[in-house]
Amino acid sequence: MHKAHVIIYSRPGCHLCDEAKAAIESSNCSAHYTLEEVNIESDDELLKKYKFDIPVITIDGLEAFKHRVDPKQFKSRVTQNEVRG
Repeated sequence: MHKAHVIIYSRPGCHLCDEAKAAIESSNCSAHYTLEEVNIESDDELLKKYKFDIPVITIDGLEAFKHRVDPKQFKSRVTQNEVRG
């Protein structure tokens, strides 16, 4: 089974990032993806790119969500990736 690779681009103190993580967790599909969190402050290019747009969530390298995550849409996208994977 292909597991989707999900990355959350965030930074410390970002309440929208915390909400996005909670939405992802509430989607109840953790068996279908691996999750990586990247602090944009650790890389100058990421900071320039995402400074005003966090959180940004990518699924298998493609931008899937920005600012907010809907748990149902997240689950749908992650499980669709299994079919394509």
